[in-house]
Amino acid sequence: MTKVPVGDQPPDIEMQIRNMLLEFISKENCLILAISPANSDLANSDALKIAKEVDPLGLRTIGVITKLDLMDEGTDAKDILENRLLPLRRGYIGVVNRSQKDIDGKKDIRSALVAERKFFLSHPAYRHMADRMGTSFLQKVLNQQLTNHIRATLPSLQNRLQSQLLAMEKEVEEYKQFRPDDPTRKTKALMIMVNTLGQDLDKSIEGSGSQVNFEELSGGAKINRIFHEQFPFELVRMEYDERELRREITYAITNIHAIRTGLFTPDMAFEAIVKKQVERLKAPALKCVDMVVSEMTSVIRKCTEKMGRYPHLREESERIVNQKIRENEQKTKDQLILLINIELAYMNTNHEDFIGFANAQQRSEAVVKRKVGNQVIRKGWLSLHNAGMLKGMSKDLWFVLTAENIMWFKDDEEKDKKYMLPLDNLKIRDIESGFMSRRIIFALVNSDGRNVYKDQRQLELSAENQEEVDGWKASFLRAGVYPEQTNKKYGDEKGRDDYDQSQSNPQLERQVEVIRSLVASYLGIVNKTIKDLVPKTVMHLMINNLKEFIATELLAHLYSTGDQSSLMEESAEEALHREETLRLYHASKEALRIISEVNTSTVSTPVPPPVDDEWIKPDIPRALSNGNVASFTRSANSRSSISLPAVPQRPEPLSQPNTSVNRSSSIPPGPVRPAPAAPGSAPLPVPMIPSRPVSAQPLATPRIPDRPTVPDRPN
Repeated sequence: MTKVPVGDQPPDIEMQIRNMLLEFISKENCLILAISPANSDLANSDALKIAKEVDPLGLRTIGVITKLDLMDEGTDAKDILENRLLPLRRGYIGVVNRSQKDIDGKKDIRSALVAERKFFLSHPAYRHMADRMGTSFLQKVLNQQLTNHIRATLPSLQNRLQSQLLAMEKEVEEYKQFRPDDPTRKTKALMIMVNTLGQDLDKSIEGSGSQVNFEELSGGAKINRIFHEQFPFELVRMEYDERELRREITYAITNIHAIRTGLFTPDMAFEAIVKKQVERLKAPALKCVDMVVSEMTSVIRKCTEKMGRYPHLREESERIVNQKIRENEQKTKDQLILLINIELAYMNTNHEDFIGFANAQQRSEAVVKRKVGNQVIRKGWLSLHNAGMLKGMSKDLWFVLTAENIMWFKDDEEKDKKYMLPLDNLKIRDIESGFMSRRIIFALVNSDGRNVYKDQRQLELSAENQEEVDGWKASFLRAGVYPEQTNKKYGDEKGRDDYDQSQSNPQLERQVEVIRSLVASYLGIVNKTIKDLVPKTVMHLMINNLKEFIATELLAHLYSTGDQSSLMEESAEEALHREETLRLYHASKEALRIISEVNTSTVSTPVPPPVDDEWIKPDIPRALSNGNVASFTRSANSRSSISLPAVPQRPEPLSQPNTSVNRSSSIPPGPVRPAPAAPGSAPLPVPMIPSRPVSAQPLATPRIPDRPTVPDRPN
């Protein structure tokens, strides 16, 4: 590895090389060839150091020792090559490459391999391991290791390819029969796309789709929230302005009586006030339609994503469907306005839920607040902003809203209660979020201006999004906490004085209270009817009508737009995707064929076992007698699988020359190399081997044992 940049090399050349190496050797399917020179300390090897980082167990590392012929005289790498110094599981292999002089002298590779083989056979430290050294053996080992690794990874690779082929089979079958100019194919694709659009829209609205959105409400769930949370909230927000309503009732009664002093409560005042309040219901109803239209447009855009392969078809389908949505929107709004006008046409004071004048007078004399049980309405996390904390700080708490109070706890286990606030006289106030704030803030205030929590005039709460805030506001409505009215219209100072003076007239005040009770009762009936009919009308005239239009009429509208061939023209991305899919399919099939051949024709060897250092014995003492040395050498030679080389001028035995049993004819001559030395003994001189010590006693002729006598089998 380059340590110091030279010339125009970048200053971080070492780090670049290191990162490049780690990018490859960090992969588990990579075999690491850690090459180190023999003429330097192995403890300073950069290759072994980096290999140890990514392969601490040495399962993928093969050590290679080079420059064995350049070591100082009297030194060798025997301990390294025998895997004693720094053991590796796959061991070390020594090689001798061509020197620069050999390269300049045009020495070919074949001659270099012969010289390398001669070096290992002739060197006293390496001759016993010469068959496991050299470039040829390294090539054989690498081939075998690569074969083992490929064979080990083939089953998982084969499973992945088979799964990929199964996933692409249906799509590829369609692509195989694909003809761009086939009108039958275009007609079939158009019908499939239109049917898919209708099915996806139905699943999105009805909630039976296979793809579920985990991030936000959409489709039928969003429309359901509009019907049952946002629309009722808009109704209550518009309805409750108690001071303004009483002022209007006072003016209505006074103007109807005119110059006369009214002894009875006039019916015309009741009808005038009710008609004005019912007329105001049009705005929330039309706003509900607008919210549903916005959501339906978003749903159609998502449902047409599957038409992406035909951009002209998708664009034309969205245009036709959105146009139908606008037509249905106008029909729905007209129908809702008609419903409200129907309510205005006739005041049904004989309705079974209407309290009537007698009950209204009794209620005006003794107004009793209706109480319900203290059931839990909603639970959830909210952020509390101004509860004794620094400005701009907030804290997430667990809130529990009941019919009578609101409590907050430290966590959702509801063990550590922080505070409980009664809901009496509380109102909801909208607060503008700060410039950098992403949360939606609202506040609870006291209608009579008193402090809500400790020394705070308002309790500021926030949620992460508008949908969650709307849900909490709808829950507060169920608990009787209504929005604060900010658009109070009292007219001029003279009108305000007239209203204040009316409160001093007991008879007029009693008539106002009666009309107020009658209006509240009748508006409750109307609101209940409107809450029920608006979702039904929107569902029938807009959503169901749109689904029926897509199922029955959209295809005819697409045919009437113009040329079908241009409508079903594929996008460039789709053509590229088809070609890429076919290419990947055929490549996967070819890969499976090759893998099957490799599995049947490849023979692998097992991975070497972990390195065990127990076989390393201490050196045998050299202070042995000549006879012991000879016998040790003979026993070692008899255990060795390496044939002895032919030794010149071998002395003949003293007697019985036929005792050799013709060894020369039974044992082929081995390569011309010295006999291996016993482990721990001193290396023998090169190239001659000392003559074997001869015993003073003549060798006896080996005797073949007699065959044992087998007794006759009894009759």
